[in-house]
Amino acid sequence: MSKPVVAIVGRPNVGKSTLFNYITGRRISITEDTPGITRDRIYAEAEWRGRKFTLIDTGGIEPDTDDYIKKMMLRQAELAMETADVIIFLLDMKTGLTAADNDVAAMLRKSKKPVIVAVNKVDNIGELPPDAYEFYNLGMGDFYPISSVHGLGIGELLDAVFEYFPEEAAEEQDDDIINVAVIGRPNVGKSSLINCILGEERVIVSDVPGTTRDAIDTLVIRNGKRYNFIDTAGIRRKSRIEENIERYSVIRSFMAVDRSDVCLIVIDANDGVTEQDTKIAGYAHEQGKASVIAVNKWDMIEKETGTLEKMQKEILQKLDFMSYAPVVFISAKTGQRVEKLFELVDYVFEQASLRIQTGMLNDVLNEAMAMVQPPSDKGKRLKIYYMTQTGIRPPKFVLFINDKELMHFSYERYIINTLRSNFGFAGTPIQLIMKEKQEE
Repeated sequence: MSKPVVAIVGRPNVGKSTLFNYITGRRISITEDTPGITRDRIYAEAEWRGRKFTLIDTGGIEPDTDDYIKKMMLRQAELAMETADVIIFLLDMKTGLTAADNDVAAMLRKSKKPVIVAVNKVDNIGELPPDAYEFYNLGMGDFYPISSVHGLGIGELLDAVFEYFPEEAAEEQDDDIINVAVIGRPNVGKSSLINCILGEERVIVSDVPGTTRDAIDTLVIRNGKRYNFIDTAGIRRKSRIEENIERYSVIRSFMAVDRSDVCLIVIDANDGVTEQDTKIAGYAHEQGKASVIAVNKWDMIEKETGTLEKMQKEILQKLDFMSYAPVVFISAKTGQRVEKLFELVDYVFEQASLRIQTGMLNDVLNEAMAMVQPPSDKGKRLKIYYMTQTGIRPPKFVLFINDKELMHFSYERYIINTLRSNFGFAGTPIQLIMKEKQEE
């Protein structure tokens, strides 16, 4: 399910980045340091009232400018507003209402998006100074006085933002459609692959990296089954992102992963697995997405005995955290093995949807513990009382134990491998949650 997106906009120097940093980096937030997330602080994941959302920081908006950089910043903000479900319009109490604020307000009215007005740099929340009432002249209704430095009033602001989040049930996709996010670095052939599947030039194909700026949804029907292929902008390393606009394309790519059921990770056979491929695959893994690794441009590789097996081994070594994912060698240009992708997408989707009965799970668990004894520390041994499955896509299991500190990562990996050897779960991550018995 795709997370709601919140954009912070306003003219320069009103405190947007300070507010962004407060929400994403302190008491009320969760920020993830997972593979695949760029560290330039232009966006991050946060959480409020149990709901995760993506927060976007934007450059200061100056609508009436001839400066090229400022025009680019304006375009960034426009893209952020197009992407957002809710917009926080930030103003500055110290400087008061300006002509630039009015210009930004006019832009926001045209966006037709829900807008929450926040007035920053208010030292004391309570009785507002008389000058504060001039902000009503914007004609945008009530506003929220805050201090992004001290954290004053931000809870009330986020409560207001929360009210505009889409209903979780409304975001769920049709049960009979498999959503497939096609992700990878620029120019690995993602758009060409979708065109090959469709048999038509549906998506713009170009040798220029980053042609696809938005995520494009395409419905495909094969053998009576429906698939929604989501073609995403190529994800580049931070240092290669020369246009700030492209950063918003990266956000949309990650959003596509969030709302997918299966990720098709496209790798260029000429390059093999690069560092950025590892980060892209890492993001899909951390989000618990079933995945298929498609090695494209296989027709361009000179082959000899064992070439395929050698490359497959190298890929799984570099993506060792995703050794569960099937690898297929394809050519979007010639159509080689492209049809096999549907078979693999179906397979990993089914595997990620498996449910195992609690009795059967615990029979396997007891046998595993008899073969390899749980670890101990300073004379105290880990006890695993029982296990139950609590979710699918990805398969999620809760282990009830005596002490979380005694669970070593190697024994956790042993349990996961035992689950795979007994039940399959090919192509999907498995999540284990530890609960101490008294927490039950």
